[in-house]
Amino acid sequence: MDNKTIEKVKSGQRLHRRFAKTKKTGKEESLGYLMYESLIAGNPVFMQAIGMCPVLAVSASVLSGLGMGFVTTCVLAMSNLIISALRKYIPPQVRIVSYIIIIAVFGTVLEMVLKAYLPFLDKSLGLFIPLIVVNCIVFARAETFASKHKPLPSFFDGLLIGLSFTLALFLLSTIREILGSGSFAGLRVLPQNYSGTLLFILPPGAFISLGIIIAGIKRIIANVDKRKREREA
Repeated sequence: MDNKTIEKVKSGQRLHRRFAKTKKTGKEESLGYLMYESLIAGNPVFMQAIGMCPVLAVSASVLSGLGMGFVTTCVLAMSNLIISALRKYIPPQVRIVSYIIIIAVFGTVLEMVLKAYLPFLDKSLGLFIPLIVVNCIVFARAETFASKHKPLPSFFDGLLIGLSFTLALFLLSTIREILGSGSFAGLRVLPQNYSGTLLFILPPGAFISLGIIIAGIKRIIANVDKRKREREA
């Protein structure tokens, strides 16, 4: 991962600053606002546009999207925990290789679990499970957060970032599956005579759907920031 991507993650992730008390009120932000900052305003897909390859590739169905989100969340949380616990013992010269090995171990374990118990999900995700090891989101959290913080905060950082990634996959796959196939998680939700729109199953439909979601989220963030400025005025 290049320095530009890492800096993008640093500047885009504002969640952890909200745990500190504000200078003006001396009160902590509400849990709801923290969740908003993590899942919406700091979403790595919608706001930072990283980790896009699996998002666009596996979001044609809700089950595949949720499966990819679950696997990525588990790898994020556990790799952050271990990297944080070992951060003082990993020499700086080999930290990148060490992070890759740790992430690869958890990715491999989860791949084996899916092959054993959820073969249909393993088949639908295919190559993108082992490619988690080079996912920009996973590696960026290891480099920018887990390597500098204690294990418990690092674990929850990975969990929240994973959930925001899962939310992005869920929203995108919901739109694509309903409009492309007329179903939701494999269940028919539109009339039987609806034959589906092929565009939303194909890659162009993924980009169109993603653009619509990002536009909507930008609008939500603008409204929230406007109301916050009005309250502080």
